[in-house]
Amino acid sequence: MYVIGIAGGSGSGKTTFVDRILNKVPGNEIAVLPQDAYYLDLSHLPLEERRKQNFDHPNSIEWPLMVNDIRKLKKGEPIAYPTYSYLECARQKETVAMGPKKILLVEGILIYTCLELCMELDMKLFLEVPADQRLTRIIQRDIASRGRTVEMVIERYYQTVRPMYEEFIKPSKRQADMLILGGGHNERAAEFIASAISHKLI
Repeated sequence: MYVIGIAGGSGSGKTTFVDRILNKVPGNEIAVLPQDAYYLDLSHLPLEERRKQNFDHPNSIEWPLMVNDIRKLKKGEPIAYPTYSYLECARQKETVAMGPKKILLVEGILIYTCLELCMELDMKLFLEVPADQRLTRIIQRDIASRGRTVEMVIERYYQTVRPMYEEFIKPSKRQADMLILGGGHNERAAEFIASAISHKLI
């Protein structure tokens, strides 16, 4: 199994970039493991308290479980990874079954802050996008799919998203093998990575 990390700040287009790759590689050969599925379970807290949590800090992720799942896949073992609701800010009862594939894409804003996880990655990409563009995409995304208002998104951005990017995510790009300028909208970069993956499948 060849494991590729795809990181970048919130709103950098990681999902878009992954989708571009998936559109160019046979689906039976590739799988995607999202970091967001491994947010710590906060269901024991009231909803308002959950919404106040800092989801951009490395301590918000259950890294041992995520690393263990990747190692299982690399051994050829199936996993059932967690699911997470952005609306409820809690882990769900349902899990997602995943079997080992030849290529595994691991994506998330914080994945390079966990050095143990970095050691499991064969290639590490970082999507580089200017802050103003990322904020615009965050506002559009969070209003459309996460039940937030513009005011809520902007408040959260300046309280946690931006400070955590500067403290943790931006420095973590030193772990990357390649910077993807323009993030998810860099079609040529997606084609290049898809081509590299295709050669691994030969």
